[in-house]
Amino acid sequence: MKRVNIKCPYCRSQAFLRPATVVYGQGHSEPNTELYVCARYPICDAYVAAHKKTGLPMGTLADRSLRQKRRQAHIALNRLWEQGLMTRKEAYRWLQVQLSLPESEAHIGRFSAYRCEQVISLCGRFTSAGWRAA
Repeated sequence: MKRVNIKCPYCRSQAFLRPATVVYGQGHSEPNTELYVCARYPICDAYVAAHKKTGLPMGTLADRSLRQKRRQAHIALNRLWEQGLMTRKEAYRWLQVQLSLPESEAHIGRFSAYRCEQVISLCGRFTSAGWRAA
């Protein structure tokens, strides 16, 4: 597994790959799940999930507030394919075009709170009766 050097965007400390139980406790339901966790955790509560196969981060470190925004953005985007309006792949491509982002940057796990608000708004407009291309 490739070693990744990540600095916390909040406190500038190093982040380390740790078992998810460090954050979620021993009762965590998914074994072998890992997170990149700020060295100052829990004082600095920034972390991000790691891909199970590669160990690479699934986005950027996020504090509680940003993690909540990202969850809301995922829920909004998921509605597009859950309601049968498009496939999952089409939804991410649509989002990429709407936000004028290259594919490599069109991942909610990399988005700021502002960008997450844009996702929520765009998805809401798409699913409403009055959708018009932005």
